[in-house]
Amino acid sequence: MDEEKDLAQRKKEAAERAKQLARERLAARQADEQAKSAAETGSLKTPPNSNGSQLETTKGEATEPASADDLALAKKRAAEEARARAAELRRQREAAASGAATEGDLEAAKRKAAEEARARAAELRRQREAAATGGATEGDLEAAKRKAAEEARARAAELRRQREAAASGAATEGDLEAAKRKAAEEARARAAELRRQREAAASGAATEGDLEAAKRKAAEEARARAAELRRQREAAESGAEDDLELAKKKAAAAAKARAAALAKQKAAEASGDDDELAKQKAAAAAKAKAAAAAKARAAALAKQQGSAGDEGAKQKAAAAARTKAEETDGGTGRYAAPSPNDPLLEKYVRIIHEHLGSDVLEDAYINRLAKDVPTLVVKKEAYYKVAELLKGHEQLRFDYLSELHGTDFQTHMEVYVHLYSYPNRQPVALKVKIERDNPEVDSLVPLWPGANWPECEAYDLLGIRFRGHPNLIRIFLGEQWVGHPLRKDYEPYDAEV
Repeated sequence: MDEEKDLAQRKKEAAERAKQLARERLAARQADEQAKSAAETGSLKTPPNSNGSQLETTKGEATEPASADDLALAKKRAAEEARARAAELRRQREAAASGAATEGDLEAAKRKAAEEARARAAELRRQREAAATGGATEGDLEAAKRKAAEEARARAAELRRQREAAASGAATEGDLEAAKRKAAEEARARAAELRRQREAAASGAATEGDLEAAKRKAAEEARARAAELRRQREAAESGAEDDLELAKKKAAAAAKARAAALAKQKAAEASGDDDELAKQKAAAAAKAKAAAAAKARAAALAKQQGSAGDEGAKQKAAAAARTKAEETDGGTGRYAAPSPNDPLLEKYVRIIHEHLGSDVLEDAYINRLAKDVPTLVVKKEAYYKVAELLKGHEQLRFDYLSELHGTDFQTHMEVYVHLYSYPNRQPVALKVKIERDNPEVDSLVPLWPGANWPECEAYDLLGIRFRGHPNLIRIFLGEQWVGHPLRKDYEPYDAEV
């Protein structure tokens, strides 16, 4: 774009020079005619210029007419300048085609073109002064006009060629801009790299001596690590041998102990130690009889004290029965030594207390007689809420109901539910006590559809009604049957049956 502007400016200047030469030629011709007329009349007057004013001399100084040598020198100088401009223009075209023209080259070219324009203007001004003083002949004016026309044609041809090259994509403005940006980025990258190298050199960050020292240090550390690893391996091998010896000794001692115990057992069996076995059997029978008696006494006491349905008396009687049973069965009940499922029971109780409160459970224990199952005794009004929490809580997720049945304890009835969590592989038992005279509790069918038939069975055999059951019917005896056979007070309608 800058080159096009320069060419347009040059073309304009050439046109102005041609016009000025034409005016000067006309003025010279008028001056020549005026001189001839003055020679004929004998009077010399100052000829008017093309604008009707008097022709001025240059500040009153008389300038001698230009000689043939001066004209030849001016022509030679003009030819050299033309060749220099052509060479410079050719160099610029080559640089633009190869993308090597940087911003500094363009600035230099602009400065050089400006200097040449000033030089041409000075030369033109000198020629005008010479023509004004009559030093330029008509032939010189014709030659200058022809030269200016040729230069104008050459510049026009060059401009046309450059336009065609730009149209064909040889060197567009976008290419020049891209080349400038690329050159600027490379210059900045080189400057940054040079600055970094200077800073590194100034701080002594990576001299050859430092590299050698670092290599030596790394080699020493590698050797030290290898030696430490070798030492550890040797220690491990020696320690492994010692451990093997110790393990062998322990295994031999355990084998001897087992062999001695087996030999003792065989000797006792061979000697006919039937008395010890009989003693053990008698002790077990006594324990079972004592436990049954304790339970019977507890039931009788509860019946005497709570015939009117006193729940507190029932609980006291049950607690007394449990204590008596624990005292008589040798510590094998649910309050014996800690169970591996104690953490599960604590977790269940904690979650229930956090979500439903601490007053929804009547009791919580490990049932030793049922594979240490964590057992929760829940109040009747909170039975369904606790079951719903056991199924839906993300830490519990008891998704399978494996068992549901009812029991008549004469003082009350009880519903027992066994649940299992397949995701956690954990069990839990849920118990609820209900009145014997009006045995009714919520149905669990909405939570576990598998509770459908077990609840119907409990209704058929014990008379327990389940609220919310979709179809509570008698599945064994039929609706015409009188009474419920698993009740303790059941009397058959037909005594012979």
